[in-house]
Amino acid sequence: MKSLPLPTPRQLAWHEKPFYGFVHFSPNTFTGLEWGYGDEDPTIFAPTALDCRQWARVAREGGMSRLVLTAKHHDGFCLWPSKWTEHSVRNSPWRGGKGDVVREFVDACAAEGIEAGLYLSPWDRNRADYGTPAYRDYYLRQLEELFTQYGPLAEVWFDGANGGDGYYGGAREKRSIDQKSYYPWAEIVAARDRWQPQAVLFGNFGGADLRWIGNEAGKSSDPCWCGFHDRWAEEDAAGLELLRHGDPAGVKWKPAEVDVSIRQDTHWFHRDGDAPIPLDWLVRIWKDSVGRGPPTREGLLSEADAARLRELRAETDKLLGPTLAEAEIGPCGGIALALPEGRAARGVWIEEDIRQGQRVAAFAVQHRPAGAEGWTTVASGETIGRRRYLDLPPLSAGTLRLRVERSLDEPRIASFRAV
Repeated sequence: MKSLPLPTPRQLAWHEKPFYGFVHFSPNTFTGLEWGYGDEDPTIFAPTALDCRQWARVAREGGMSRLVLTAKHHDGFCLWPSKWTEHSVRNSPWRGGKGDVVREFVDACAAEGIEAGLYLSPWDRNRADYGTPAYRDYYLRQLEELFTQYGPLAEVWFDGANGGDGYYGGAREKRSIDQKSYYPWAEIVAARDRWQPQAVLFGNFGGADLRWIGNEAGKSSDPCWCGFHDRWAEEDAAGLELLRHGDPAGVKWKPAEVDVSIRQDTHWFHRDGDAPIPLDWLVRIWKDSVGRGPPTREGLLSEADAARLRELRAETDKLLGPTLAEAEIGPCGGIALALPEGRAARGVWIEEDIRQGQRVAAFAVQHRPAGAEGWTTVASGETIGRRRYLDLPPLSAGTLRLRVERSLDEPRIASFRAV
């Protein structure tokens, strides 16, 4: 039997949360920038109606099971009153300088029954000590605050944008660092293990649980292996291909997470006049990945974004079910199900038992009309993993079967159903 990488318990839990939101909110929301320079006056952060409960409610109504908040973006401004910097909400007029967006955010997620995660940018264009050993200590102290003061976190996100020009405490210069060696990745993993052992870590470093897919357009890939390497993946052409597809010979389970803005112009932060992605486009993205959206300057998700997410929920509920027919799982040479007459199937869901690794490398879904003898391939792909959805042409009656055509080891199919 081939030795395959297997998911950890926290990765298995992550696989059960396939759709969640990424909330970008910072001084960039008020300046119209995507990457703040780091010299923004904290008083610019002044939401007039901030309501994290509204964010969490919209996410839940849109079918999301988790939200991840940018606790600190590249400008270094902290959405919690960190005792290690003056560049935070403590020096803004919001809540009279007594506010804590992170606290309100995690409490709102708990109240709405969804999980909370946080993003902490390793790059900090505000800090004078960025690029020196002192900043590494500062970053770990900030991480400790987030790990110890806000209850259980489901995910912690580490961005790959690092180094370049910035304010840097008034130096106003360009600084270059080696991402692989500068940041204290081993200490970060140890801090997670100590304080938040259930949280998955997203990033391009050894010890991360999740990898980037290599784009911010919601584009997944086929094949998409969870197998990977427990080391840095360079972001050149070859490295981006590796991030997209993974490696069937990889020694570690490191699945890909796909991110995309809900806005048509791909801005992560709110800008006046932006419009959400059209529904059909967003549904297509959902079938392969996930969608996300930003709060406005008032501190609320826009009604246009909220309405689009509710529309998406209505469409994805149709794709998730109800089940028209489900196969009785047997030998993987021909798992079959009978389609009912008078109701057309729109797609199929296939699942592997990933507790035993990812095995399928090529498969086909075939249809045989009632009374006929021959089979026609109506959908196909390479990898399956935890779950895979495929559109079908309108089909009613007859039989659908799943044929595994190539695999790394004996296939372990957990489910095959038509919707």
